[in-house]
Amino acid sequence: MGDNTTHELDSVGVWGGGFTGGLVGGIAMGLVLHLGANQIELLGGLVPGSETALAAGWTFHLIISVLFGLLFAALASRDVVQELVETFTDYVIVGLAFGALLGLFAGGVLFPVAMAGAGVETLPLPFLPLPGMAGELVSALLFALGHLVYGLVLGAVFAAINGVTPAAVERRVPLER
Repeated sequence: MGDNTTHELDSVGVWGGGFTGGLVGGIAMGLVLHLGANQIELLGGLVPGSETALAAGWTFHLIISVLFGLLFAALASRDVVQELVETFTDYVIVGLAFGALLGLFAGGVLFPVAMAGAGVETLPLPFLPLPGMAGELVSALLFALGHLVYGLVLGAVFAAINGVTPAAVERRVPLER
């Protein structure tokens, strides 16, 4: 997809890109959260009736990731967005912005609501390598980084599924249209 061409999205690409981008982005984000500070297990602890916090955390996280991927697809496919987005890099930037906003929404609304629903007032942070405020800062930074990784991967996968390739790839492998 060069800068001077336009690309028409179809429903299979839009919803397939949203689903697949959400799933792959969720896996990438989940790895950041899990390997960084076991935050996936913490999320699983908020799922009522779960016996294995890690499995519940991954399951819940991936379901939410796919749903937000579909929301991204609905937003990214709107005419007002399509007028601004042309290149692979544009989709990645839109994905990063979506991930950043999602992180603010998740941290400021979704996570507190889930904590209230689970009857948890404060989160135990025994999984952090650093105690106290330093540990909380590491946790917050990993949470933010995870959402940016999610958005980056989501935007890139959505673009690729919809036939928008990075300019460097297109220069090396011209596609017949």
